[in-house]
Amino acid sequence: HQTHSGGTILESRQKALDMMRAVGIPDPLGRFNAWPHELSGGMAQRVLIAMALMNEPKLLIADEPTTGLDVTVQAQILDLLEDLVNQFDMACMIITHDLGIVAHYCDQVAVMFAGEIVEQGPTKRVFQTPAHPYTQQLLAATPERLQMGIRSQLGGQPPDLFNLPTGCLSQDRCPKSTKKCETPPPMIGVSSGHLARCHFAESENKAGSKVSD
Repeated sequence: HQTHSGGTILESRQKALDMMRAVGIPDPLGRFNAWPHELSGGMAQRVLIAMALMNEPKLLIADEPTTGLDVTVQAQILDLLEDLVNQFDMACMIITHDLGIVAHYCDQVAVMFAGEIVEQGPTKRVFQTPAHPYTQQLLAATPERLQMGIRSQLGGQPPDLFNLPTGCLSQDRCPKSTKKCETPPPMIGVSSGHLARCHFAESENKAGSKVSD
């Protein structure tokens, strides 16, 4: 904080205490010098969020923010992030494998496979009408569908990240894969703001407008 703000040690300390209060840490002065092992998992996560807010970012990146936390604490942390986005007028990017978190907290979603975005758009639209086969497979494997007695399983093997295949990266795991998938698929406009990197992505205009990478 001192490097970016040019402030004094005392000013940085006060800023840290303010951020600890902002993220809901009780008795921030008493916990200021606490060691990590003296904090609960949820409290330690709040400290990390406070640290990330020190320089008042416009974008907060939360990478698996609920890992290792019980369900109740997970909800508290996610609700906190939502409140902070509004309080500090910033954006928040959540990186997660939990589609329930995405559905509940995210306005936009980008689905990645082997380090590449294969589909992106408004969360509600992508979840209701997924255009990429991998997105469709992910949504078909949610716990809710398992409870309904519907079991979905990805076929094939994940690609070797050191020797990626030519063309579509998910072709070995895709039930719709054809010879055409050996060529790199374009990013196709499925509907307004909804894009999918697939030769067979269905679009509202049926032609599918190609979007440059």
